[in-house]
Amino acid sequence: MAPLPDDLRVALEDTLRGFDRRELAAAVERLIGRYREGRAADSAILRSAVDAAAYAGYRMPATYAAVRAVFGEVARVAPGFAPRSLLDVGGGTGAALWAARDTWGSVAEFGVLEQAPEVVALGRRLVEHADSVRKAVWRQGLIDVRAPAPEADLVTLSYVLGELPEAVRADVVEWLAGKADVVALIEPGTPGGYERIVAARDRLLGLGWSLVAPCPHERECPVPRGKDWCHFSARLPRVGAHRTIKGGTLNFEDEKFSYVVASRTPSGRAANRVLRHPVKRKGLVALRLCTGDDGLADVNVTKRLGERYHAARDVEWGDPWE
Repeated sequence: MAPLPDDLRVALEDTLRGFDRRELAAAVERLIGRYREGRAADSAILRSAVDAAAYAGYRMPATYAAVRAVFGEVARVAPGFAPRSLLDVGGGTGAALWAARDTWGSVAEFGVLEQAPEVVALGRRLVEHADSVRKAVWRQGLIDVRAPAPEADLVTLSYVLGELPEAVRADVVEWLAGKADVVALIEPGTPGGYERIVAARDRLLGLGWSLVAPCPHERECPVPRGKDWCHFSARLPRVGAHRTIKGGTLNFEDEKFSYVVASRTPSGRAANRVLRHPVKRKGLVALRLCTGDDGLADVNVTKRLGERYHAARDVEWGDPWE
């Protein structure tokens, strides 16, 4: 589980209590309809305070869970990476700030670039009573490749590429990498989100960057295009207003996402990556892997392998497999 940190959960609950639940529910329905259209945004999606609050209640817990999972993988495979600064481009209400804080104690400078003024205002309110991120710098502005490139140890772009016109996405990726040390890109775990991540991955490799996660190699992605897609999952609990806004009966949800993290300089990465839920039977664990050597591989780990078998019993979808 990847729950919101307590200070963020309390701040979000306090904020949502200031809005009529029926207005929030109606705004959520509008947002769901807009996102399901799957097209680039030609105008601001979040236009009012209630839109911003609905977005935060509906999407911030899931975005936090996905970004926190990605950052956790970076910390696992590249333990020497200790960013001092983070800039979240198109950062909404700032989920990546909190995820970075909860991953690395080294981060001292937090920044967000977001175009919607109501979203910036809400993000600022959410960090007011959290000492570690209270001094985050929020800047209202558009993603503009003509502007100076974002400058930070870690630059992130989460759930934004799909909202940009296809013609500018490659240039945006190059712009993000202009002055960053590490770039993390996250998209929905859908076939379309995966295609956008693969294109960004290719662009970063073309710039001479080194992959950190999730890929165990820098060759062409071996996942068969049009038949499958590489994605991962983060489970998060539904509590309080988040559960009410979701309107679901389950007390948890699984956020599916695709991602790529790349570094300007060579860094560590996994030898192999688990691409699906392991199939665990008595005396056998079946793993679907992306490998550093052979591309895709199906590996059966039997009980006779001893410690390796016990390790396989503990491994999860998305984990490295050494």
